[in-house]
Amino acid sequence: MGLGNDALKVAITQIGNSENPLGSNWGTPVKDYLKTVGINFPAPWCMAFIYWCFEQSKKKATNPLVKTGGVLAAWNTADKKYRVVDEVQVGDIFIMDYGKGLGHTGIVEKVTETFVYTIEGNTNDVGSREGTIVSRKKRSKKKIKGYLRY
Repeated sequence: MGLGNDALKVAITQIGNSENPLGSNWGTPVKDYLKTVGINFPAPWCMAFIYWCFEQSKKKATNPLVKTGGVLAAWNTADKKYRVVDEVQVGDIFIMDYGKGLGHTGIVEKVTETFVYTIEGNTNDVGSREGTIVSRKKRSKKKIKGYLRY
């Protein structure tokens, strides 16, 4: 059981938390997620949510994640030893790249042959990268750029 599994346990406790007002990228607890990466204004928050989960779960250790609200910045600046492309495990952070600097992320809760089941912040019922809530989602492995494993 690594740090990713501990962060997953924290993420599960946040399911159902949402922006207030909806569509604002703000409100409690979203502003707390953003604050952990140094963002003090409304902004997309999926990566900040993941950083916050790892921050809450660390056990007398430094949070190993890149301190950023940017999904692709987290991927591009992470030490290569943490980047995994071909295999996925529970507790990994998935990275999606939509192009033009836009990405989305969450933490893997379950793995099957073709899908990962995740917990994500800043998503919605259809799995948008810019939603309003912390929720469980099902993602095709084919649409995922890679995984960060800590």
